[in-house]
Amino acid sequence: MENFKEFDSQATTPEREVGSIISHALEIFKNTFLYCFLAVVIYFLLSFIIQMVTGFDSQLLVEEMSSGGHVDYKDIIAAPGFAAYTGASFLVTLLLTPVLVSLIYVANKSNFKQPIVVSDIFFAYKQNFVNIFIYALITQIALTILLFMCILPAVFVMPFFFLGYPILIFEKASAFDALKKSFDIVQNNYGTILLTALLAGLISIAGLVLCCVGIYLTIPFAYIAMYSTYCAYCGTPRQIDNN
Repeated sequence: MENFKEFDSQATTPEREVGSIISHALEIFKNTFLYCFLAVVIYFLLSFIIQMVTGFDSQLLVEEMSSGGHVDYKDIIAAPGFAAYTGASFLVTLLLTPVLVSLIYVANKSNFKQPIVVSDIFFAYKQNFVNIFIYALITQIALTILLFMCILPAVFVMPFFFLGYPILIFEKASAFDALKKSFDIVQNNYGTILLTALLAGLISIAGLVLCCVGIYLTIPFAYIAMYSTYCAYCGTPRQIDNN
């Protein structure tokens, strides 16, 4: 637990119940909205560039599916540039994960009423980056396998990963220690954390209703909710020196 400052009593800690955690996250999200928006814009812009470079037209597939055309997995896999796009996108997702994970650090600064700067959204690249990368890799592989099995297993299993990123940021744990601690906490509080993760997920994808544009505004909420859940079950972390 190195590089921490003294505890600041101005920070708030939610109760261990869904309403309190979500309310806490929403308040922080409101205060950090512009930085959350910037982080997501950076993330999607780089993903879009990768799509252009590989020549894969995901929009064409979306339009075909929405018009009632029959598109199965074979059509998607056979699409020009799909293989290159999938591999590049997977790697880019892993490399850009710290941008979104840094929002957990931004949330903590907001909770302590501390000024936030643009460079804070890149904080995770210098705070335990290797383990964040490994944890993201494990999470992506697990999610892919679960989604291929069925959506329901993914819904019920993924909450076990919910606290990993805050643990990696604030405790500088290894990826596997973070995974173990997250599993232990969720296992003993499964119902509350499952409902919290589901609500956070629904809020995060709510932007899809606004013709996909709104997802830029709402997707970071899941990471803020991770922070608030961590505060509820592990206590509000002390501030980290961003040197």
